[in-house]
Formats: sequence, structure tokens, C-alpha cells
Amino acid sequence: MALQNIGASNSDDAFYRYKMPKMITKIEGRGNGIKTNIVNMVDVAKALARPASYTTKYFGCELGAQSKFDEKAGTSLVNGAHDTVKLAGLLENFIKKYVQCYGCGNPETEIIITKNQMITLKCAACGFVSDVDMRDKLTTFILKNPPELKKGAKDKKKALRRAEKERLKEGEAADEEQKKLKKEAKKKGTTTSKDGASSKVAATKKKAGGGSDEDRSASPAGSQNGGDNTADDDDDDDVQWQADTSLEAAKQRIQEQLNAATAEMVMLSTNEPDQEKKPQKPKKEGLANGSAKAEEQPGAAQNGVKANSYETLLKEIKGNLNKGSTPSQLCTFLCSVTESPQEVITALFEALFDGAGKGFAKEVGKKKNYVAAAVKDEGSQVLLLRAIEAFCSKCGADAVKEVALVLKVLYDGDVLEEESIVQWYKEELAGGNNSQAVKNAKPFVEWLQNAESESEEE
Repeated sequence: MALQNIGASNSDDAFYRYKMPKMITKIEGRGNGIKTNIVNMVDVAKALARPASYTTKYFGCELGAQSKFDEKAGTSLVNGAHDTVKLAGLLENFIKKYVQCYGCGNPETEIIITKNQMITLKCAACGFVSDVDMRDKLTTFILKNPPELKKGAKDKKKALRRAEKERLKEGEAADEEQKKLKKEAKKKGTTTSKDGASSKVAATKKKAGGGSDEDRSASPAGSQNGGDNTADDDDDDDVQWQADTSLEAAKQRIQEQLNAATAEMVMLSTNEPDQEKKPQKPKKEGLANGSAKAEEQPGAAQNGVKANSYETLLKEIKGNLNKGSTPSQLCTFLCSVTESPQEVITALFEALFDGAGKGFAKEVGKKKNYVAAAVKDEGSQVLLLRAIEAFCSKCGADAVKEVALVLKVLYDGDVLEEESIVQWYKEELAGGNNSQAVKNAKPFVEWLQNAESESEEE
């Protein structure tokens, strides 16, 4: 089968990799029943990655004749006698309008129908999104007969988005674990530094042990154990060993390794720091009792911090917005705060749209990128819907009237998904929530459910 380059502008390029078979036509019948049969229309359409019904319908629209494509038999018929050159020219126009990318010119595009019933071509080579002229007659046929891979592509896109969110979650969890490990390492470092007596006793042991050869020969087992311990220390670099610094343990170690004379000398040196520690015991007990009382009475101070934490968070978010923080920078700041996720999203929404009245939906459309940066999964979407409800309870009546428009703006911007909106609405009704925000959201929720039922029927 003879092949040719896709697109007339690429006909002279011998190394062009996008090719399609040359069109073969056959005139059938006589008189009023004469028809033109495009014999290899299925192969041509397959090379263009478009349904054969689209090209057949385009010929009929441009020629003003009836056209029909039989899915079972794979035959493409156009009423009237039309030569191959004329049909090839029409196919070239089809390629320019519905196949080639308007940016790079490659035919590696995919037809996408937006929520507003607009047809676009998304290029897999350069990523450019081309807007198709909706005045063309074929656009009506494409809207009524969308590509079969539309649902599969949409599910694949959602799966990729969820996989990206899960990857971000795993990264955040790994960062938190590293922070915890660093904190634990710091705590262990402080505990080992407090045990200064152990280092002093170890130093006196080394000095006394190196004094006489008789003592070394008297305790060969101790020297062997010491060698084994150094080998273990080399193997376990991450393990932090601690010695018992109590008076009884010090006396026992001294008596095992030193003679009587040196033992008395070291005993005198250990008694001095021990006497300094004795009067400090009641202070430690007092601190312990004080901390226990503080834990038993979480009362006013802690409650005051909780009461003021939301207002502090709100001021900090407003300060970041006034400094001109980008959505990614603001998201990084929100990840570092200690408040609950619901408080964070509620404070963010209030900081973004504080004082909103008429034109509330337009403001949401302008700043939806900040909201999208904070909403990373389906659970966050429900938190955002509750934040919108809480915000409406504080703002004026003009803003509450535009709740349905706000939901539609966030839905069109892929910030909120249909499942999350319907789930939130049903939970609020089941809980007996009859707030004005929930009532005003009812028309939009019904529109979502009706649109879903219509798509299932089609």
C-alpha cells in the first residue's frame, strides 16, 4: 500500500515519520443512485487517529451531500460522483482543522471536549492546546458522537493525579519521620552530656589501670572484654551506650579493677560530686511535682492558646498574602503550622476573601490557584466545602447568594470534584444542617446529579 506524509506542507520531507495511506475511491451505481465509495477510509482514519465516521461526515458537510459510514462493514459512502483529487483536498482541510497541532504542526493530537462543550486539540508532542472553530458543521456531529476513548483518558488522567498526590503524601511523611529522628537524636545527645560523671570515672579507671603491671595481669578477662567492646563499638556506630553513674556501681567497678589504696583515693573523689548532688534532689522533686500539677491543670493558659491560635494563623496568612507570596510559597508555610487541617483551610479561605460581598464568585475565580495549592486530595475537598460554609456564616447575605456560583467556579477549575460536592451535601442534610449556604448549594448539586444521569443514559 502506497504511503504519503500527513499534511501537504510535509509532502517533500523524506524523513517525516507521520504517514498515512493514499486515498482510494470507487464510483458505484448510476443515475440518482450514484455514490462514491472511499475504499480504504478505515486505514486512512486509523493513521490520523480519528474515527472514520468523522472524515466521512466531513466530506458530506463540505460537498453538501449525504454521507454514511457503516461501522460493521467498514464502508464509507458519499452520494454523488467525486474524483479522488477533490476528496484528497477535502481530507487535507480536515487534517489542518482537526488533526494537526496549531502550535507545532504535528498530527499527534487528541480531541478533548471541555465542560463548556468546546472542542480542543491537545498535542502530545509540545503540550499545546488548540481551540477548534465551533462554527464548522462537523463540530455538532463530534459533540453528539464524542471519541470512544474519552472516558478512558479521563480515568487515566485522574489516576495520574491521584498517584501524584500519593507521592507527595509519602514525601511529606518521610520528611516528618526524619524530623522526629533528628529530635530524638538531639534528646539522646542531651542525656549523654548530662552524664558527665561517667566520663570522669572512665578517665580515673584508665589512669589507675595503667599504673601497675600486676593489676593488668590480675584481670585478663577484663582486658579481653574491653577489646570485644571496642570491636562492638566499631560495628554499632549508631548505638549510643550509657554507663551506670550511681555510687554503688562506681564502687563496684573500682573494687574490681583497682587495689585497696587506689580505690580509696578514687572513692574520695567520687564522694565530692555526690555530696553536691544530694541537696539538689528536693529541687528536682519540686520541678517534677510542678510539671505534674501543670499537666493535671491544662486550664486557662492552654485553652487561651487554643482560642487565640486561629486568629494568629489568620493574621500570619494575611501577612504572607500582603507580601505577595505565590501559591507554592503559601502552601509551604501552611504545611509548617501545627493547627488542624480544617482550621488551616478555613483560615486560608477567610484570609483570601475577607469582606467579600457582591462579586464573591469572581474573586474566587481570580484566587482559585491559592485554594488549589492547599487542596491536595478528596479529604481536603470536603474540608474546603466546610470552610466555605463557615465563611458564609460570617459574611453578608450578598456573598451567601453566590454559593452555587462559587462551587461551579471551583468545579470548572478542577479544584472540587463532583463526588466530594455530593458527599458533603448529603452529609450536611443527614446531620440536619439547614444553613443558608447548604440551601443555596442545592441547585448546583441537582445540576451535577442530572448531568451525570444524562451522560449515563447517552
